[in-house]
Amino acid sequence: MTETKERDLIDLVRNPVITEKATILLEENKYVFDVAKKATKPDIKAAIETLFDVTVTKVNVQNLPRKKRRMGRFIGHKPQYKRAIVTLAEGDSITLFPEV
Repeated sequence: MTETKERDLIDLVRNPVITEKATILLEENKYVFDVAKKATKPDIKAAIETLFDVTVTKVNVQNLPRKKRRMGRFIGHKPQYKRAIVTLAEGDSITLFPEV
């Protein structure tokens, strides 16, 4: 595991993903997050455990492809990112939608 500070770990997790597939995975106690491109599985595990005070049992990572975008006649790319599916221990949960 790379030696990183707690402050740097927090910056690795960008935002939770709220899609239809991600909400179906919530029933299996799996949460989906967009993470930094340089993040490794041990770093993601440590970041989620420190941020949300839960126990992570498994981390799956997807490197998603760059997507082309056009602006008139100019072709560019959206930034490439990484997505992590985090499985929590039985009994742990993350509140993505706090009660208002």
